Amino acid sequence: MPLADPIFARRAWWFLAYTIGVILWGAVVRATLHGDGCGEHWPLCNGELVPTEPTTKTLVELMHRLTSGLAFLGAVALFVMARRRFPSGHAARKAALAGLVLMSTEALIGAGLVVFNMVAGNRDVHRGWWAAGHLGNTFLLLAALTLAAHAGAGGRLPRLRGALGVKLGAVLGGVMLLGASGAIVALGDTLFPVDTLAEGLAQDVDPKSHLFVKLRTVHPLLGLLVGLGALFLAAQLGSERPDLRPHAAAVAGLFVAQTALGFLNVALLAPIWAQLAHLLLADALWVVLVLLSARASPAPDDAAHAPLAMPAPLGS
Repeated sequence: MPLADPIFARRAWWFLAYTIGVILWGAVVRATLHGDGCGEHWPLCNGELVPTEPTTKTLVELMHRLTSGLAFLGAVALFVMARRRFPSGHAARKAALAGLVLMSTEALIGAGLVVFNMVAGNRDVHRGWWAAGHLGNTFLLLAALTLAAHAGAGGRLPRLRGALGVKLGAVLGGVMLLGASGAIVALGDTLFPVDTLAEGLAQDVDPKSHLFVKLRTVHPLLGLLVGLGALFLAAQLGSERPDLRPHAAAVAGLFVAQTALGFLNVALLAPIWAQLAHLLLADALWVVLVLLSARASPAPDDAAHAPLAMPAPLGS
């Protein structure tokens, strides 16, 4: 069996893109308060397999369930394809298996949100833990799918060892923590909307404000801290490893764009389109960081792993 399969890699990249689309639609469900469109029923919708008189809210939630179901089938197909095309122990098989497991836990978290009514207008503080956990699982899922595509093209899995491994691990962990706080802040923007920027700033400093609102001041500070760390590491890797410069430049560019969009999001009072763009950039940044970590990690046998170029466009 080959150690690299361009067809598998290309399909894995396409599936990753589709999965990000599903994630963005899930954000639409949250931002529009349509998460209770099927009531507290799962996997049925309002107690029915096919709703007979669906409302707009029901259709929005049902669409998310259907696209998520297709994503699960895609994860199964990717795993089966990896087993057929790669030998036992190959990195692509490991990553595809991780993707299937994480897609399963993603579905279970989604079911839990519905069954325990952690959706729509529920302001329970525990919903923040659900949001953070959901984001964490989502990031791990995207990492697994990214590495499946990368390994399918002949790449290797990250090996976070030594001083470099510590730095990479710290940045990856920081970005995941930043994403988790961002998920809670986005939830707060949805549940506690304001009409003016002044009103929003007053909420931020009010000691009686909800925890989700108070985190709005923590999230940008954490973003700047994590961003500086990521930029420093990207600059170091780009200067030391010419083959890593495209990925390092992408990390730097995405962080700068994400920071600017974050402040724009605040200034515009978090419209849905800005929230979706912010989430899309966060997912893209995470994917590039995972690729950078895999490329920068030392190989067991450097002679057996030629440097890989940036992923080809999905349509190529």
